[in-house]
Amino acid sequence: MNSSVDGVESSQLEEAAQAHIPPRPHSSPHGIPGLKHGWLSCLRSYLIFDPLIWLYTVILGPAALVAGLFDRSGRVMHGFARVWSWLIMKSIFSPVKVTGLDRIDPSKPHVYAVNHASALDIPVLYVNLPFQFRIAFKKELLSYPVIGWHLKRSGQVCIDQQNPAHSISSIRAALKGLKAGLPLVIFPEGGRTPDGEIKPFLQGAFFLAIKAQVDIVPVALVGTYELLPMNTFHIKSRPLEMRVGEPIQTVGLTMRDLGERSDKVKNALEELYYRG
Repeated sequence: MNSSVDGVESSQLEEAAQAHIPPRPHSSPHGIPGLKHGWLSCLRSYLIFDPLIWLYTVILGPAALVAGLFDRSGRVMHGFARVWSWLIMKSIFSPVKVTGLDRIDPSKPHVYAVNHASALDIPVLYVNLPFQFRIAFKKELLSYPVIGWHLKRSGQVCIDQQNPAHSISSIRAALKGLKAGLPLVIFPEGGRTPDGEIKPFLQGAFFLAIKAQVDIVPVALVGTYELLPMNTFHIKSRPLEMRVGEPIQTVGLTMRDLGERSDKVKNALEELYYRG
């Protein structure tokens, strides 16, 4: 293990994970005028969309776990996740328009900073990012049947926000993966937005990018909050967008630059998300 990784102190990780940036007020502009979702839409979601998603999860989840026993690279489990995501996105009739992918070099590892608006953000990413990647996720997701097993077995990056020191081994593995060329997807807000607005960033989200000296790519998911906000299972079919921004460099930066780099990424992500 690289000596710079071994020298990571628990206190440094905890301070980075707990730091916040003051919020900036906005109103979400992504509702579609004239588009209404009444009781027929609700029934369609509860009786068709939601059962289909659980069916895909129950069938593909265990199959992926079995296949993963013979797959050290993680490619097979990533493939299962992409199939699962593709089936979901096709089933819910919500096409995704992708812009900006030509701005990145997929042969290089990046940290992708994505706004977190919906439980369906991950399927959107799996379908539309054309390469293998890891996802940093909250420890609480491990309690979900099938999904939690898959996250743990497939080598995703578990972050314990209540006790960041418990995440050190996972963070070190993610850092090793970045240096070996495996991109990482993070949700720097630390959780889903309850109102569609981009929330303050956890500065510690960019600790790995600076340690690995890899670029940070802002990615705005537009419309996913309106598709499936928190505290409901009513999926409201609608067009979506994934907007990929210009990579933001970290070469030569240190931990003292976390706040400045976090501000720059947040500003770039807001510009992508809130533009007309």
